[in-house]
Amino acid sequence: MRATNKPLRALLAAFAVMALALFAVACGDDDSDGATETTDAGASGQIESNPDNSGTSLTIGSKNFTEQIVLGEIFAQALEAAGYDVKTDLNLGSEQIALRSLKSGDVDGYPEYTSTALTSFFDLPAEEVPSDAQEAADQASSEFEGDDVVVFEPTPFVSANAVGLTRETAEELDVETISDLEGVSQDLTLFGSPECRQRVDCLVGLEENYGLEFAEFNPVDIGLRYEVLDKGQADLSILFTTDAQLAGEDSDYVILEDDQEVFPAGNVIFLASGQSVEEAGPDYQDTIELVQSGLTEEVMQELNARVDLDKEDPADVADDYLVETGYIQG
Repeated sequence: MRATNKPLRALLAAFAVMALALFAVACGDDDSDGATETTDAGASGQIESNPDNSGTSLTIGSKNFTEQIVLGEIFAQALEAAGYDVKTDLNLGSEQIALRSLKSGDVDGYPEYTSTALTSFFDLPAEEVPSDAQEAADQASSEFEGDDVVVFEPTPFVSANAVGLTRETAEELDVETISDLEGVSQDLTLFGSPECRQRVDCLVGLEENYGLEFAEFNPVDIGLRYEVLDKGQADLSILFTTDAQLAGEDSDYVILEDDQEVFPAGNVIFLASGQSVEEAGPDYQDTIELVQSGLTEEVMQELNARVDLDKEDPADVADDYLVETGYIQG
């Protein structure tokens, strides 16, 4: 086993104030009398069961990999705590299958990525996907208007391509941002997926937007992205920002900041059918946006690590997150 849940507790303690502040903004609006309205998630941030939600059924889906399944469990358990009758379908497959399941009514909602939604569903070129999370979410919302799909607010964390390297190499090169590679990249070998040569959030963006040249680029299978770094075959490798291997301050790997914001936004947006939003009432959206407010990249890395490296059950990991944040009682 890699670790206990201590890293998660420390992270969540650090983000607790931020999460509750975001909740207060999201769930309170001044009405004409100057009063403030709150939802049944409770003023403290703890989700309270609303009797009005009893008998309302919601089926929460996700795509078929760790991060998605963990998110699906977090959302489903939170909605159950809010009083809904919740079922899950956490192995939908690709984004195309997931969207078809949503539109057909097989699921009432599922987490998607802004960049995936815009490029895969609406054929937007990757270089035109906004790097700003809210702008990308708003654009997705506009695109979905004719499909009776409601787009919730984006998560704090970004799950997207990133330039990664070992901590040792980063210290040797004295680099923290992608721009720091200027002047040294020509001596470095970069590994990435085969399609990296054509992607703006990969080799194309690094060459054309950052003006970098590399000694060599080599395609690599997704499962070997860290192995080529460990073996010294690659100086740099295209990783994902929420990879389990990046969890914790003692991780052997780091990612370089996309300081010119070239890579498209990869925040998660929960997609829900318009019918389910209408029938389920405000607690549906409020609850999901509440529990995702503490999901920073560091927290998501740790949750993924608990499943992928520590081999814990995603449902248990989701429950632990909700309890440790104080959203539900243990």
